[in-house]
Amino acid sequence: MGKAVVALGVFDGMHFAHRHVITQAVLHARRLSIPSVVVTFWPHPQKEASLYSLEHRLRLIEELGVERCVVIHFSKHFSSLGAVDFVRRIIVEKIGASCVYVGKNFRFGKNAAGNWKLLKELGTTFGFMVRIIDVIKRNKLPVSSTVIRRFILDGNLSAAQKLLMRPVSVLGTVVKGTTLGRLLGFPTANLNPHHEILPPAGIYAVRIRFGNELLKGVCYIGTRSTFKVSHNLSIEVHIFNFHRTIYGSNLEVLFIQRLRQDKKFSSRAALIQQIKRDIRAAKAIL
Repeated sequence: MGKAVVALGVFDGMHFAHRHVITQAVLHARRLSIPSVVVTFWPHPQKEASLYSLEHRLRLIEELGVERCVVIHFSKHFSSLGAVDFVRRIIVEKIGASCVYVGKNFRFGKNAAGNWKLLKELGTTFGFMVRIIDVIKRNKLPVSSTVIRRFILDGNLSAAQKLLMRPVSVLGTVVKGTTLGRLLGFPTANLNPHHEILPPAGIYAVRIRFGNELLKGVCYIGTRSTFKVSHNLSIEVHIFNFHRTIYGSNLEVLFIQRLRQDKKFSSRAALIQQIKRDIRAAKAIL
């Protein structure tokens, strides 16, 4: 691959601190006119529930101007690779790093034995520079995926957004549903989400990224208790002024504001009237 500037990390949340590490590597690479490379891992080395699927993560990495991305399959076999061997075989021999950017709390190698201090020593040994990015705090909280996970699951999307530096979002594939939304007069795209961390059940004003388009709509997360269709969680998006068939397509749903909790209605008519109110509220917000 030749000489490159590397951003090394799991980058599972692609939050403000992750973006800072990657952006600094990209800028450094551009100054030197050499490739910028992100090295990341899938699945999560600590087996954490994913804030973003791999595909979603790669989209966000690409948006930062990264030229190449190396995804290492974090298998049982790979986890037995020692810290020194990881750096020598992958960072030096395969990628040819001239400089490595990494967050101060990043660990690597068998049993997570490697830290930033060892990486600096190995940089001296193998001839590459190391740039350590300190832990970043916002509102006295460390910008970390663990904190963001808690905020999202608790429904505190505004706090999560401040650490992500973008709205909380979910990437999913449009699948065939029960057509209940269409029968009610509000056709929806039913999503199969690619990752586990979802906001709580409820109705949300959302923006929807479909290819290069940014659309507006409302999103429902819940079990459709009014109709007793299923106990499974459903994610449905009603896109305003949208009439295309998009089964099999991927949508990114960006949660702008929660409108209300999910609730069971006494009749179909009562639900329809509430949906109309939800749509008016969402349009006013968006």
